[in-house]
Amino acid sequence: METNPTAGLSPAGELLPDIGLGVIGMGGFGLFAVQQFMQTPNVKLVAIAGSKREEAKAAARRFGAEHLDSLDELLSHPDINLIYIATPPFLHFEQAMRALDAGKHVICEKPLAMNPEQGRLMLEKAAQKGLLMVTNLMQRYNPMFERVKRLIDLNLLGEVLHGYFENYAGDEGLSPEHWFWDRSKSGGIFVEHGVHFFDMFSGWLGQGNVLSAQVTKRPNSADIEDQVSCTVAYGDEQTGLKTVNFYHGFTQTGRMDRQEMRILFERGDITLYEWVPTRLVLRAVVDEETTRELMTLFPGAQLNVTANFGGKDRVLRGRHKEFEAYQQIELRYGFGDDKLHLYSELLRLMFRDQVSAVYFPDTHRKITNENGLDSLIVAAEADRLARRDFMV
Repeated sequence: METNPTAGLSPAGELLPDIGLGVIGMGGFGLFAVQQFMQTPNVKLVAIAGSKREEAKAAARRFGAEHLDSLDELLSHPDINLIYIATPPFLHFEQAMRALDAGKHVICEKPLAMNPEQGRLMLEKAAQKGLLMVTNLMQRYNPMFERVKRLIDLNLLGEVLHGYFENYAGDEGLSPEHWFWDRSKSGGIFVEHGVHFFDMFSGWLGQGNVLSAQVTKRPNSADIEDQVSCTVAYGDEQTGLKTVNFYHGFTQTGRMDRQEMRILFERGDITLYEWVPTRLVLRAVVDEETTRELMTLFPGAQLNVTANFGGKDRVLRGRHKEFEAYQQIELRYGFGDDKLHLYSELLRLMFRDQVSAVYFPDTHRKITNENGLDSLIVAAEADRLARRDFMV
C-alpha cells in the first residue's frame, strides 16, 4: 500500500496508508453499499470485476475505478487490499477462497457461504493468513440494537420470556427465474435472508438452538418455496429457556413489504418495526426508577400513560412474583427516523469497523469473522429440519 500524504493519522501520529478496494459483482445493492463504503477515510475504489451489467460500468465511471474483465485481474491487482463480494450466495465460497489465497481481506454479503462446511474452510483460511473474512451483518451497528440489548441486560422489564420476528416481504422484483428461488444458488430463505435475524437475536440472547422448522411451497409453481418458519430456543434450563419464532414469507406486493419483531418480558413487551429496525413501541408496568431508566435509554421518546396505580393497587403479581408499579405506560421511540438513511449509516459503520481492523488487527469489532459462521449454522439447521419435516 502506498502512503498518501493526505491520509489520516494513526493513534501514534503516523500516516495511514490508503486501502484499495476491489468489488466482485456490482448490481443495485452493490452500488448502494459501495457509495457508503467510499465515505471512509483512506479508502479508494480501485476496480470492479465479475459483472458486465450496466450498473457495474456506471459505478466504475462514478468512482473513477477500473472495470476489469476477469476475477483474475482483480485478485492480482497490486493496489487492492480488500475485496467486497456482492454476488449471489453460491459464488461466495469460491470467490472468497480465491481472494484469501491472493492475500486480500474479504467482506462479503450475507450469507457467508452456502453451508457451514464451506464457512469453516473460509474462516480457517482467513485465520491462517491473518485476514478478514467478514459477512455484512450490519444490524449490530444499529443504535436500536444496542438499546434493546441494554434493556435486556439491565433487566428493566424483568426476564425475557419469548420473541418473534415476522417478515412479510415483497417479491415483485423476484421473477420465477430469479436465482433467489433456486436453492442451489441461494441456499433457501433461511440461509439467504434469515441469517440477519438469527444474528440479531443471538446478540441479544446468546447462542440459539433450532427446535423445529417448516417450509411452504407456492401452489401451482415450479417448486418455489416462498414461506419458511422456525422456533429457536435461547438460554438453558438454569437461566430459563426463551423461545423465538421466525417467519419469512416472500409473498407480498412491494408496497406492502413490512416487518415486525417483538420481545416479551415479565412486565411488558417491546415491538420493533422494519427489517432494519427504526421504530420501537414499549408497553409495560413500571415503578418510578424504571421510568427514569427507560427515558435515559430512549432519549426523546414519547411517553404515554395508560393507567396510574396507587395505594394497595401498586402491588402487582405475575409468574408467582410480586412487584410494585405506579404506572402502566406506552413508550414510542424512533418514529422520525428514515429507514434508508439509517441503513446507509449502518453500512458506513460496519465498513469503518472492518477497515480499522485492517490497520489494527487487535481492535475490537462488533461483527467478527465468527458472526457469519454462527448465523449460518443456525440457518442451515433450520433449513435441514424444515426439509426433513417437509419430506415426512
